[in-house]
Amino acid sequence: MSLTRQSILAPQPTTTRASPTHLSVNPNGERIAYASGKSVFLRSIDDPSVSTQYTGHTAIVTVARFSPSGFYVASGDASGKVRVWDCVGEEMTTKGEFHIISGPIKDLAWDGESKRIIAVGDGKERFGHCITFDTGNSVGEITGQSSVINSVSIRAQRPFRAATASDDQTIVFYHGAPFKFNALLKGHHTNFVHGVAFSPDGAYFVSVGADRKIFLFDGKEGTLISEIIGPAGGGHKGSILSVSWSADSKRFVTASTDQSVKLWDAESQTLVTTWSFGSGPGSIQDHQVGIVWTPRSDGLIISLSLSGDLNYLRPDSSEPIRVVSGHQKPLTALEVTDSGKCFLTGSTDGRVCKWDLSTGIASVVRGDRHTNVVAGFLEVAPGTISSVAWDDKLRLISSSGGTFLSTPLATEGQPKGLARLSESTLVLLTASELRVYNLTPTPELTSTHKLPFTPTALAASPATGHIAVATQDNKIRIFTYSAAATSITENSAATITLSRSHATALSYSPDGAYFTAGDSAGMVPLFSTASTPYAKKTDRWAFHTGRIEDVAWNAVGTHVVTASLDTNVLIYGVEQPMKNAKLRNAHMGGVNRVRWVGENEVLSVGNDGAVKRWAVVLPGA
Repeated sequence: MSLTRQSILAPQPTTTRASPTHLSVNPNGERIAYASGKSVFLRSIDDPSVSTQYTGHTAIVTVARFSPSGFYVASGDASGKVRVWDCVGEEMTTKGEFHIISGPIKDLAWDGESKRIIAVGDGKERFGHCITFDTGNSVGEITGQSSVINSVSIRAQRPFRAATASDDQTIVFYHGAPFKFNALLKGHHTNFVHGVAFSPDGAYFVSVGADRKIFLFDGKEGTLISEIIGPAGGGHKGSILSVSWSADSKRFVTASTDQSVKLWDAESQTLVTTWSFGSGPGSIQDHQVGIVWTPRSDGLIISLSLSGDLNYLRPDSSEPIRVVSGHQKPLTALEVTDSGKCFLTGSTDGRVCKWDLSTGIASVVRGDRHTNVVAGFLEVAPGTISSVAWDDKLRLISSSGGTFLSTPLATEGQPKGLARLSESTLVLLTASELRVYNLTPTPELTSTHKLPFTPTALAASPATGHIAVATQDNKIRIFTYSAAATSITENSAATITLSRSHATALSYSPDGAYFTAGDSAGMVPLFSTASTPYAKKTDRWAFHTGRIEDVAWNAVGTHVVTASLDTNVLIYGVEQPMKNAKLRNAHMGGVNRVRWVGENEVLSVGNDGAVKRWAVVLPGA
């Protein structure tokens, strides 16, 4: 039995309102680098389902930049550290870790020789520093500004020059290397300066800020050339957060909170094109917080919305040619649907996405969405999924149409689990009761049962009619539901007492013959349901070291896949309980949900926001 990773379906970049999110593209224009949680993802631009994940940071990652050589990535985090690592090999070996400032790194830049890095941010003793990429030796001082530095750029040609943009409304111009203060450029911007960028040929650099202004400077001398205003009424109407140059150094693009991206001609200092996003003013999720102009021959531009959407733009097209969507937060729910053709994921912010298994591409489910943690999914009919969330709502989703259906039902309590009782009946566990719903023709509450204990997990078996509820006092109580009487009854003689800790995930095998109870200590005891109470078949499924978050049976009921807070995914077999397949460090921060796709593939989601696909080889397969 073996378990190997097939692919990583990456989350979207982490964004913050009114703050720039810096993107980077490698020299051949094939991959984009960005931060998401404590990871850096390098994602294929042409096939967004292909990505690699770097997990070397222990703090939230804030920025990642490819070196001009394309061999390394430098990434900074919220603790003030910069890590330099190999982005060519599969091992992604760390070259070095350097403590730069005593606060978050906001931006960093490589010199044209891929030898030096300037990192800037929100420090206490200083706001930035310049180091060599391999040893971390100092090769310059970043001085002259009195507040957080938001952006930095280095001229690619000798003589080297650098510029930093700060919240103190100034730009500092440096000569190098080593980099030394040359001039304080003030009196131009009248608010926070969010972005600065040298043109690839070094002739210019441009600055943008919260004052909606754009200034063009000489790239060698640092002198002001002009303010770029644009036609009357044609400039940005919101803070400009990011700027990026074309490969030929003739044009640049800007991204703004006015929900637009604008393309400017540097030589004529005129506005060329505007792309607008969203259905109208006030759409906060359509604020454009990042931009990068790729070096590709097709002139592709990628902008980033506050929602995490990556918008593919071309100068000759007035509309995005592609929008790549997905999650930005930890994933908490997963369900395979449409006969294994697609699956749904839910995250802590209430977002639900539908994924096509054949392409690995996600689309956001439209309609009246959840507003809090998505707690679970359950396929109630082909192409129809029920979902529950901590907004205390139960909703139906059309997986084929990618939309929420009908009016949501109030759960009258925080959902803790969702399970099927029959083809037309499901049971919901809240913090205080069991609730049974009839799904045909429309969802309707048919029965409730108050619980005199604190529940922790739920499972149900259509084959046996049993409902299992785990309790905080290390017990598992068994109930049955009578459709005729619309009543729930507890079988007190069937109560199971766990020896070590309370159960956090329960599951019946498809035929109802077996029952598993993953607990908060990492144990997954297996029971036979043929007797009352259930007879323990084995307690040797004990290879996790943290709380079990999910347990899922394969379709034939021979193997179980488990997800744990210890970051690992394991597969256990009923007939050979001591044999297992273990995948360590599957998801940084913990694995939250796992599901089988046929007999040869497993999906997992976790706190890193990624979806991972695993190839499974079972004995005899």
